[in-house]
Amino acid sequence: MSLNWKEIDLILHELDLTGALIQKIRQPDFKSLLLDLYKPGNAFPLLINLTQGNVRLHRLTGNNPRKVILQRFAQFLRSRINGGRITSAEQLNNDRIIKIIVLYEKEETYIYIRLWGGASNIIVTDNSHTILDAFYRRPKQNEVSGGTYSPEKIDPTNGKPNNKIFEIREYNNNFTFNEFIEKSYREIESSREIVTLRSRVENILDSKEYQLESALSGLNSRINNYENYNQYKEQAELVKANIYKIHRGDTFLETENYFNDNNITKISLDPNINPGENSELLFAKYKKAKSGLKNIVEEINNLKRNIVSIQKERKELQNQVKPENELSKLKEYLAGIPKQVQLKDKEKIPGLQFTSGSFTILAGRTATENDLLLRKYVRGNDYWLHTRDYPGGYIFIKLIKGKSIPLETLLDAGNLAVFFSKAKNSGKADLYYTQVKYLRRAKDSKKGTVLPTNEKNLSITIDEKRLNKLLGRNRYEEN
Repeated sequence: MSLNWKEIDLILHELDLTGALIQKIRQPDFKSLLLDLYKPGNAFPLLINLTQGNVRLHRLTGNNPRKVILQRFAQFLRSRINGGRITSAEQLNNDRIIKIIVLYEKEETYIYIRLWGGASNIIVTDNSHTILDAFYRRPKQNEVSGGTYSPEKIDPTNGKPNNKIFEIREYNNNFTFNEFIEKSYREIESSREIVTLRSRVENILDSKEYQLESALSGLNSRINNYENYNQYKEQAELVKANIYKIHRGDTFLETENYFNDNNITKISLDPNINPGENSELLFAKYKKAKSGLKNIVEEINNLKRNIVSIQKERKELQNQVKPENELSKLKEYLAGIPKQVQLKDKEKIPGLQFTSGSFTILAGRTATENDLLLRKYVRGNDYWLHTRDYPGGYIFIKLIKGKSIPLETLLDAGNLAVFFSKAKNSGKADLYYTQVKYLRRAKDSKKGTVLPTNEKNLSITIDEKRLNKLLGRNRYEEN
């Protein structure tokens, strides 16, 4: 609800602006201005808000809104009236236009604050009513530098009687009307902000969940290619046992399968290689399929865990009872989301992702994943962990600006570093960790190999309970 002329008069009466010194001009957002005013024994910010639906002017008593870079009009005001003194402040013709005269270095500046909803504006003129500048420059209304603006001469009724009755809305007399208006509009803005932020968060969660569900569907369709990986091992053994029957150029081997009740099995061969190489090729397929199945099962469980985590986040955000709790929770959630890496179509972050409190942990399992994470998905201040005496995956903790990494998150990352290394069977290992900016690539070494500096030591014994919570499942058992 906009302020009516009676409410504006009451606000001006309470403010008593005449004689106030303008100490500073600030800009909390792109549609508001703050004038820091001072009278002996009384210093306060005056808020002028031109947001449609929230157009108003009042004393600001709560926390000052955040600043934006001073825009053109605010910079003009600062050069023109900063340090000046208000000599008069009044509403013109009961028409929701406030005229403030400021005297600075013996020169008068007229500031017109028009509180007309969608047509609101702040227009500054000299004492001859020539426009010096305006918050919103509107050429069609001649509200631009060099134009003329003199609302004192305008009859807002156009000669017609205005029979509409305006009243001051009811408020608690224990507070000033300025305080009441400030509180009322803060509540309105909080409600609107909640709706906006809630929509943003829902869109983010929906997008995340859709991407995870799509990836899960793709992995479930791929897993069938790996589930029967033992057949390659059996075929390799049969080729090796019948190597004397095979000649270079043969395209298949037909033999009894002692792994399957001696039923006749037909095995495809590569005619361009010798029998021994065909057996080695089948063994290589067995190892690749076995490793591929292990990785896919890990990724499927990782995706399922992340989907559950998103559903939990959604439920927690929806269960906020008090608006102020919901607003702070939504802001906290959005602040904790790191800037997304720009990905190409169908490209996803390699390796696995885990959540530890508000932190994200990335885990590479192969040299390729380690290298990709290091080159494209982590920054200098993120942390890197790796087992000291065992080969294994790289673990990264994504840093959140303004937050230090808690011990629990470090222990989570340490357990993952041991789990995704050759030390997992022994259940413990020494690690070193440092920030990514202290890693140096090793020349003439395998892909992803780095040499750490400024590293710290960490000794980890696997905590099964912690691991199961992170992985969201029991350990994958290798065949």
